[in-house]
Amino acid sequence: MNKIWSELNKTVQTQIRRKDTYKTGIDTIFDLRNQLMQTLVSFRDELCREDFDAIPFINADGYHSKTIAYSIWHIFRIEDIVAHTVISGDEQVFFAGDYQGRINSPIITTGNELVKQQIAEFSKQLNLRELYSYIDEVRASTDKILERLSYVELKRKIPEERKEDLKSLNVVSGDENAIWLIDYWCNKDVRGLIQMPFSRHWIMHIEACLRIKNKIHA
Repeated sequence: MNKIWSELNKTVQTQIRRKDTYKTGIDTIFDLRNQLMQTLVSFRDELCREDFDAIPFINADGYHSKTIAYSIWHIFRIEDIVAHTVISGDEQVFFAGDYQGRINSPIITTGNELVKQQIAEFSKQLNLRELYSYIDEVRASTDKILERLSYVELKRKIPEERKEDLKSLNVVSGDENAIWLIDYWCNKDVRGLIQMPFSRHWIMHIEACLRIKNKIHA
């Protein structure tokens, strides 16, 4: 793991556990997310379209077995779903902005159900310019949620009805590779969600993207 990102992530975990360092912890997570977003923007500036769709580790076991385009979609669909449906109980950026049509995506889910060549084919269909518009908007909306959250709210459990909300929206596939996400998210408190979808999840997938990039351009 990137040492700087890893250390920032550890610092976030420590700071948001204590009331007196909580606000500093939110500032630290913004710093981490800014650095990670800069890496995603560098892909847009440096890579060609074929690089986003390439799947050089198709038979590997790990996050690097995907494509860069898929990974970006996956990071931010999860964040959008968790920030808005799970935590806030309001409308996802994806639906409010009609992003399925704009991105030209055949799915509205996290993509966990897709494997190997399905991931490659999915990636080729995506409008990257609109995908980047989507991730900018999701990131900004999540940051606003994080700014508003009080320390007390971190211990808030997710209401049981959120599970039904997720199912009714069909944003998580019923496939065995995806359906577990509903319980995983809804059994955490708000702090637990900040520690995974909003920070560590970014790191894991962006590091995998860097591995893909390095393989393509080796």
